[in-house]
Amino acid sequence: MSDPKIGLEAWRAMLLAHSAAVRAIETDVQRGGTVPLAWYDVLLELNAEGKKGLRMAEVADRVVLSRTRVSRLVDEMVRAGLVTKRPEPDDRRVSWAVITDEGVRALRKTAPVYLRSIERHFSAHVSDEEAAVIGKALLRVAESGKTVRPA
Repeated sequence: MSDPKIGLEAWRAMLLAHSAAVRAIETDVQRGGTVPLAWYDVLLELNAEGKKGLRMAEVADRVVLSRTRVSRLVDEMVRAGLVTKRPEPDDRRVSWAVITDEGVRALRKTAPVYLRSIERHFSAHVSDEEAAVIGKALLRVAESGKTVRPA
């Protein structure tokens, strides 16, 4: 990109759009009487792995929360019966999170509300072509960030 101002404007627009859409989607999910949005995101990732589950560090990477926050969140979900945690047999420092049957039911109940909300607060405001460009560009940015680890 040759004009840094355009890049900064795009960055600001992405942050504003993300914040507005996530707030609106969280409100819709809450009004729908389902699990909180952060729980839904964790359940979605755990469900994709089935009974194998994910290491807690993998959960944190996939849902873009700090490891401390993910640990607390998963502990809350364990208390709610949506997730189980089990230690790694060979390394007790590592814990695995696995979705329960109740977690799958909560995920299925939340999914329609979540998907309608994405359509309402994001997809309805961009064309298919724009969505394809946005998706491709943001995935490229996300991939480049995977090689960078905090100090």
